[in-house]
Amino acid sequence: MRRTHRFARLVVPALTVVLLAGCAQRIEGTAVSIYDNPFTVAGLPVTSGASGPRSGVPDADIEIENTDGGPVDVLAGNAIADIEEYWRQEFASVARGTFRPVETIVSWDPSERRGPRFCGKPTYDFINAAYCSGGDEIGWDRTYLMPQLIDSFGPMAAVTVLAHEYGHAVQHTAGLVAEDDPGIVFEQQADCFAGAFMRHVAEGRSTHFQLDTSDGLNNVLASMVLFRDADPNDPDSIHGSAFERVTAVQIGFTDGAGSCARIDAAEIESRRADLPQYYNSADDGELPVTDESVEAIFESFHQVFDLDALPQLDLSGADLGCSDARATSPVSYCPATNTVGVDMEELSERGTAAPPGSGFDPGVRGDYNAYVLVASRYALAVQKEAGQSLTEPRTALRAACLSGVISAALSPDSTLASNVDPSQVLVWLSPGDLDEAVSGLLTDGLAASDVNGNTVPSGFARVDAFRTGVLGGEAACTGRYR
Repeated sequence: MRRTHRFARLVVPALTVVLLAGCAQRIEGTAVSIYDNPFTVAGLPVTSGASGPRSGVPDADIEIENTDGGPVDVLAGNAIADIEEYWRQEFASVARGTFRPVETIVSWDPSERRGPRFCGKPTYDFINAAYCSGGDEIGWDRTYLMPQLIDSFGPMAAVTVLAHEYGHAVQHTAGLVAEDDPGIVFEQQADCFAGAFMRHVAEGRSTHFQLDTSDGLNNVLASMVLFRDADPNDPDSIHGSAFERVTAVQIGFTDGAGSCARIDAAEIESRRADLPQYYNSADDGELPVTDESVEAIFESFHQVFDLDALPQLDLSGADLGCSDARATSPVSYCPATNTVGVDMEELSERGTAAPPGSGFDPGVRGDYNAYVLVASRYALAVQKEAGQSLTEPRTALRAACLSGVISAALSPDSTLASNVDPSQVLVWLSPGDLDEAVSGLLTDGLAASDVNGNTVPSGFARVDAFRTGVLGGEAACTGRYR
């Protein structure tokens, strides 16, 4: 039997991403919890600088069948060389034996009718990158997918795709998965391996590439958000949601390749827990942002935490004239009056899905982009009652973490849902809501900011705080962000 692992089935829409120029540097560090310092990323300092190919480094001598010798194939060949060097060092952390490189590397142009075959099939109209276990080969489309990834998210997004595919090769040669394992296990492990390799690059250990831990790493995560399973009801949806894909990358980046080998069906199911997985056939999961819906979700928040002083909701605007905090549009929290203020017009814009074909992936924008902002300002009220500071970096990460707690609690299969009074009108989480939250945390830090809107610079840290709340609950937020 043979299995072909494709990165995804989507074509990337155009999106301009600005990469900051700067000097390359080698960063020493050990993969540890990111929570020791809000200004670190899994133990590495937050850096801004160049991300992508290093200048002045000779290209790798990698044989690529059917190559056109162009810049995409040069970049891909350098990536394959660095990924193979990484696995020569790390293979022992996931399996016994010696690392064996992939036998065949191939590139193709999907518009060529007489192009090469890959995994025994024509590459005409095959817009993707993939690993084929039957022929032990990795290949990519050099004309559409890879250039669009590079244009949209920078060259490290293309490198990430190849690190993912090489992860499948390692799975196969190391015997980490069985043919009858669920597809999601294959994909989550490969995403995790890609994250572990990105850590290697961020530490300055890659010969041909460099990665800063702010915009550069954010762009890598954003590319994973784009290639998510947008429709969980589709039986071919085996790559995972954006929340799951980013989680797997973060596990690898934080804990290394050895942690990826421990991902199996039971581990994935434990992370999914009570989170919604499927759409109701009559419901697309979108709740228009209106006065009524914001009031209903605010009432739902009251059920999550046992607060002595419930915060009040003011829908007249985000600027509450607060004496001890700055206004943060479209949602603010005023500690002096214990009030959350909302600019409904702007919040509604945040929560409206983009029309098809516009900007970023329209499936990543939706109602929860708006509601998670309200949740994060409510989380400030929770911190206030706990006597915690509202004006420091840990405040921002606690806000994101507690927003994750709220999100998990509002799952229709949660403990809260099973105990709530049926007469209460509450708002419940839908599949895709966590993806919208992750996208927002990467592109806009308000959901992970203090009472004055100050956030931490790393999107990785913001997302990781949110998923800690989703998966670990309030106790995890309290313990990590003391």
